[in-house]
Amino acid sequence: MSDTARFDALLPAEMATKAEAVGVSKAGMSATRTLVLAVLGGAFIALGAAFATTVATSPGLPFGLGRLLAGLSFSLGLTLVVVGGAELFTGNALLVMAWASGKITSRALLRNWGLVLLGNAVGAIGTAALVALAEHHRHGDGQVGLTMLRLAASKQALAPGPAIALGVLGNALVCLAVWMSLSARGLADRVLAVVGPVTAFVACGFEHSIANLYFGPVALLTRALAPSAELARIEQLGQPLAGGAGPTQGPAWADLSWTEFLAGNVAPVTVGNVLGGGVLVALVYWFVYLRPARSPGS
Repeated sequence: MSDTARFDALLPAEMATKAEAVGVSKAGMSATRTLVLAVLGGAFIALGAAFATTVATSPGLPFGLGRLLAGLSFSLGLTLVVVGGAELFTGNALLVMAWASGKITSRALLRNWGLVLLGNAVGAIGTAALVALAEHHRHGDGQVGLTMLRLAASKQALAPGPAIALGVLGNALVCLAVWMSLSARGLADRVLAVVGPVTAFVACGFEHSIANLYFGPVALLTRALAPSAELARIEQLGQPLAGGAGPTQGPAWADLSWTEFLAGNVAPVTVGNVLGGGVLVALVYWFVYLRPARSPGS
């Protein structure tokens, strides 16, 4: 019986202890190792985002089904992070559990977050550059390019309040995926733990700062590198969606800029991601399973 029990999934209390130990280990990693693993993490999320963009380019599908398929595709990114081994800023919000227990200092927590965010940005933007150079926008007779540009424009157009709220919701689900993966004893259950929450966050249109470090840059780099004739053709593809006959005011992505995207989307979404993962998931589970018990009469 003990041999059988050994292969059972971990229970939540055991997962909390494991999350705390993992947080201590991550906080103590060298800067070089952390950065390299973070670059991989950013690249993995970007690959999932590229996959999701391609799958989302299916105009004939019903809205809900298209979103579901995009979410399933995007889950590739977090699966690569969790199974392949990489550092992800949003997932590392769970380090708050080790911090709340006093196992790591505030400085160690912020050091990890800073290094991982930097590495993730390099990996995500670097992958975006490769995708733009590969002329991925030409796939689907230009429809992938249209999806790519429209998605970035819609993200830049978010007001700060909704961006933060969507970031809270997005990383709550991502951290729940990472949290549930801690229960796994094998590959299959680890993958299955990730797929559901990630699919839900993408299908619902929630926001993820590292994914957005791919979505925005790939659109900006595509616009900068693609021949003007191809961009004009993509704009024509979007005309029927812009609202009927008559002249339009230009494509929605005409106002895309690095400054506006990073300051108007990535920054508030990052704040929301920290709150969603660090407070709604990490602190709540720390309170339930790791908070020191009060002595009677205290």
